[in-house]
Amino acid sequence: MHYLSAEGLTKSYGIMPLFRNISFHINEGDKIALIARNGVGKSTLLKILAGKETPDEGKLWIHKDVTVALFEQDPQFDEQKTVLENIFHGDNVVIKIIREYEEAVEKNDDNKIADLLVKIDELNAWDFDAKVKQILSKLNISNLNQPVNKLSGGQRKRVALAQTLIDIGFEHKHTLLMMDEPTNHLDVEMIEWLEYYLNQEKVTLLLVTHDRYFLDAVSDEIWELERSQMHVYKGDYENYVEKKAARIESELASIDKAKNEYRKELEWMRKQPKARTTKSKSRQDNFYEIEAKAKQKIVDTQLQLDMKMNRLGGKIIELKKIYKSYGEKEIIKGFDYTFRRGERIGVIGKNGMGKSTLLNIIQQIEPADSGKINIGDTIVFGNFSQQGLEIKDNVRVIEYVKSIAESFPLAKGGSLSAAQFLELFLFPPEKQFTHLESLSGGEKKRLQLLTVLFRNPNFLILDEPTNDLDLPTLAVLENFLNEYQGCLLIVSHDRYFMDRLIEHLFVFEGGGIIRDFPGNYTQYRIAQREEELSKKQKQQKQQEKSSSKNEETISLPKKKVNFKDKQEFELLEKEIADLEAEKEQLENDLTNPNLDFEKLHLKSNRIGEITTLLEEKELRWLELSEIM
Repeated sequence: MHYLSAEGLTKSYGIMPLFRNISFHINEGDKIALIARNGVGKSTLLKILAGKETPDEGKLWIHKDVTVALFEQDPQFDEQKTVLENIFHGDNVVIKIIREYEEAVEKNDDNKIADLLVKIDELNAWDFDAKVKQILSKLNISNLNQPVNKLSGGQRKRVALAQTLIDIGFEHKHTLLMMDEPTNHLDVEMIEWLEYYLNQEKVTLLLVTHDRYFLDAVSDEIWELERSQMHVYKGDYENYVEKKAARIESELASIDKAKNEYRKELEWMRKQPKARTTKSKSRQDNFYEIEAKAKQKIVDTQLQLDMKMNRLGGKIIELKKIYKSYGEKEIIKGFDYTFRRGERIGVIGKNGMGKSTLLNIIQQIEPADSGKINIGDTIVFGNFSQQGLEIKDNVRVIEYVKSIAESFPLAKGGSLSAAQFLELFLFPPEKQFTHLESLSGGEKKRLQLLTVLFRNPNFLILDEPTNDLDLPTLAVLENFLNEYQGCLLIVSHDRYFMDRLIEHLFVFEGGGIIRDFPGNYTQYRIAQREEELSKKQKQQKQQEKSSSKNEETISLPKKKVNFKDKQEFELLEKEIADLEAEKEQLENDLTNPNLDFEKLHLKSNRIGEITTLLEEKELRWLELSEIM
């Protein structure tokens, strides 16, 4: 089914065009990722498709049976209403019953619960209720009677995401779901669940994200907005990078050819008399087309971060018996660690477990309840925090940077003026006079990064640095951090970013326990899945033992073995052996240090799938073996 068509869409803000004359189609079942640099119109395009903004030019057609749902970066709520009232805001009869049921459960009103259970049965709404409970549980939304104006930024995002997913759960079956950075403020377990949910629901999806693992998991086509035009790439992120490089190379060759032709035509133009024949007029018109192409610039601007770093001494940072609690909740319990020169550590754990608290204690921004923190004399912290920029009214970008310093030192000597340095951070001269409040979220992040690196830190702390950064900037930031010689401590839910940069992990496991895991995030998840499987198998064996002790021996007629059971039993033995061999091969592949991140991610996911399949097939094998 054809969902949507756009023809010749154009949108500008002032003299700056976001996109010009772009056309595209979306069909049922399409899963598309939209990427571009910050500030070139990704969010604007989604709002146009959702009817929240209008294009300057062009036509937009949406099938009359299609519902368009938009999850925005900055969700809008009725601030005076509760979480429950905002999530269940529709007039649909099922929504009303579920809302009343959730309210009754919150108030422990047994009589009303009993009445509503009957109505839910009559409406056959149990599937929807189960789906609602799953969404609320996985997104850690519990206090449904809390006013939304009391929520933190991360909580608001999760409530908005729940609202969107619940809406599409009961709305028209033909839904185009558009999501603008849905993984921001979600922990890794939530992101992995969202991947699974979107794939299970089989929605038609148009997605803006900077999370490359998420992008590959839920989409199979990439659209890129670049230089006001739309470019389409089938396949995953790795294929996009390769095809884009080939396209730019081809365009550069075409421009070089046009430049040579332009020189010849320019010479002819200069020799022509003022009076033009029809033939010369045609050639003249063609000259201007050649001129436009020859003067076209393809600037694949990258963020160059060749910064000077203060020398690291022999002593870095020592943490001894660090304890921290908030009331009765233990955040850190007796944590010991001595940092080494050039160390790269990732910090992971569920939201609210104390990751940011640990970063603040290390920098002595926040005191520990007890314990010692010894910091080397040469340590200079660079703190990229979630709080972001301190926005001042009527202050322009260039003024803000100059208030910190007029110039910035470079690693190889010399310095750059504030304006030159801003250009390296993708702020062209016209953008430098923009007021801070007018910058996009990603541009504010980029400016914040600039101010952090100005201090030449040798101990860099990054707390969710990837939120709101575009993919091109992220790729260059990763390249810089790979060459960075100082210590690096990163809190991030971006699994690809973590896999590329860190050597080991601080894992917040709850109850104040911080585990030091020797490996990157993907390796940790593989180990975690294996631990979970081992626990399940032990529990299953214990249950089997206890049930065999408690059961009375009853003589039952033995079920006869039929041909179908025997055939299935033999097939299972072969399938189990094949899966075990494949798993062993994948585990061997993961030990290869030259394996690229995309293949590492795919292989680790396949191991998880195999583990689940083996568990199911082994259980069935046991059932049949008893019959046999």
